[in-house]
Amino acid sequence: MHPIIRLIASLGLLLSLNVQADGGDAALAQGIQSLQAEWALAKYRTPEAQQDSAFEALTRQAETLRAAYPERAEPLIWQAIIESTHAGVVGGLGALSKVKHARGLLEQAEKLDAGAMQGSVYTSLGSLYYQVPGWPLGFGDDAKAEAYLKKALALNPDGIDPNYFYGDFLRNQDRYPDAAVYLQKALEAPRRPNRAVADEGRRDEASRALSEVRTHLVRN
Repeated sequence: MHPIIRLIASLGLLLSLNVQADGGDAALAQGIQSLQAEWALAKYRTPEAQQDSAFEALTRQAETLRAAYPERAEPLIWQAIIESTHAGVVGGLGALSKVKHARGLLEQAEKLDAGAMQGSVYTSLGSLYYQVPGWPLGFGDDAKAEAYLKKALALNPDGIDPNYFYGDFLRNQDRYPDAAVYLQKALEAPRRPNRAVADEGRRDEASRALSEVRTHLVRN
């Protein structure tokens, strides 16, 4: 599968979010929770033929929330998540423009609050840098990817997403023993309140990646 088409088919970095605990706004929290829930349904429960329109609608919803809270990092992060996931649906050059825009949104979010959503800025950026093709087509960079993913793990060491994406990165690097450790940790991560669909989908991805890693370990 071409890297751009594969691109962020597994993104959607649904880390635990506590907007109110950050001193935030109840309406913002409700808006983010709506994006989280709709994203999970669009990614894991929507037929492929309907995903493009689902993510188009979610992008508009995220843009509205971002406009209402221009000084908050969370809407920027979630718009980036949605656009990155949408990139994996549309593929081609359209995907590349979406991930470039997503990267810009994440860089803005980092300036506002790098620790928002338990460091999901870094999980998201790390995932982009290892899944996007490198120069001259894209901006992919494995060294940057690993640096960002390690920052994410430092902020959320037990989270399902940072462990899954770092494990998947290591798998792509053929670093199978280390990949197995992080993918197993993703499978053992605590379940998140009100995130059953997202957790189920991510655990399925981690399980399939770990199965592939174990096959390589047995052969070698």
